[in-house]
Amino acid sequence: MALEAAASDRRVVHDRWSLLTRQVAMVAFVVCVLTGAILMFWYDPTSSTVRYQGSHAPLQGVEMSGALASTLDISFDVRGGLLVRQLHHWTASVMIAALMLHILRIFFTGGFRRPRRLGWVLLFGILFASMGAGLSGMVLPDDLLSGSSLAVLDGVLKSVPIVGTWLSGLLFQGRFPSGALATFYPAHVLVLPLAMIGLGVVLLRREARQNPPIAGRNRTATVARWVGLFGLVSGALTLVAGFVTVNPVWAFGPADPANATAGAAAPWYMAFLDGAQRLVPPGLEVVWAGRTWTLALLLPLGVVGLFLTAAVAYPFVEEWASGDRGGHRGPTQPRSTPTRTALGAAGVTFYGVLWAAAGSDFFALIFALSLEDVVLAFQIALVLGPVSAFVLTRRVCLELQLRDRDAVLRGSPTGRMVRLPSGGFIDVHEMPDGSERRGEERQVGGRHTRVS
Repeated sequence: MALEAAASDRRVVHDRWSLLTRQVAMVAFVVCVLTGAILMFWYDPTSSTVRYQGSHAPLQGVEMSGALASTLDISFDVRGGLLVRQLHHWTASVMIAALMLHILRIFFTGGFRRPRRLGWVLLFGILFASMGAGLSGMVLPDDLLSGSSLAVLDGVLKSVPIVGTWLSGLLFQGRFPSGALATFYPAHVLVLPLAMIGLGVVLLRREARQNPPIAGRNRTATVARWVGLFGLVSGALTLVAGFVTVNPVWAFGPADPANATAGAAAPWYMAFLDGAQRLVPPGLEVVWAGRTWTLALLLPLGVVGLFLTAAVAYPFVEEWASGDRGGHRGPTQPRSTPTRTALGAAGVTFYGVLWAAAGSDFFALIFALSLEDVVLAFQIALVLGPVSAFVLTRRVCLELQLRDRDAVLRGSPTGRMVRLPSGGFIDVHEMPDGSERRGEERQVGGRHTRVS
């Protein structure tokens, strides 16, 4: 529904839920920063060994790092600490989810075209920085779950040919696993948040220059909407944090390089990387120069890297392929660009299969299937799924275009039947008024038809 319009440029502000994804991400980021700043007063980012003397009886007297002991103190001994800690975790997840939805909305509506191509790249930079911040935050409690994740990360880094050992030493500062806290803590509380803020400021400034404020807009109403949205989102997240437990570090105990937990898994926003590694066929090893080179890591990282690179570079590739270098202001309907929409559906399907493949062992257990059969099914879906999604989505878009064209030429059916003098019956169509028909342009099968 149109709320405001400027007579000078006829721009319209729409009130739709899909347009709120960016605002939700911004609210979640603000709450995440505020809760993180509160947690910093009690969190101790040290790996020195202490004996826990807090109120959680099952772990009293157990030796653990200062990081885990302070995390347990926040959870059990600081008033409201567990709520703040869980709110910090949930806001980070909601922020990343909202950013992903915002990127999808921009893609399917063509919001990345000139002059907003750089904004598309900045959005991906914010998304990658937020993922890195979330991943580094998962390590900070230094419990058995995060310790198991660090062991997996160390093995992945060391499996990289030539530079693997150097990468592991750089990340852990030569002290596995205790050196991880000295690397991840400053990255989590300073480097990555500042990177997100910087990229966000650049993005908002560019959008402000490209879309100047609409004349006559009620700024008081805009501020009221922002305050209301902030209260709604933060309140909902607080309720979730108060009733839904997340990352219960007390259930796993302190990290131990000699032990691991079967519950160790990548965060949900990084699960597609885990799924890509699980779908690699066995036996992909090459003996060369007296060394064994495994592709079990390089292949999935290469495929995922190409996928993400293609997503970031898509605005430039589409501009080059179409030759369209003109400026675009308003959004377009997904049905108006069948090929782009179909490519987006194929990309979402590709990502979704990789994401679901991270739980292949869970599916095998729940449905009493062999793990090999589940992995094979995901491998087939990874190949056929994107192709099927592309063909089906493009066909649906073309059919919707034909329906729109028919509605413009013949009108929309009203459901009323009228009997003719001859005895026959016709379905009454309601024709759009002149303002809707005049100059309306529909793209059908790659060709443009103008209805005057």
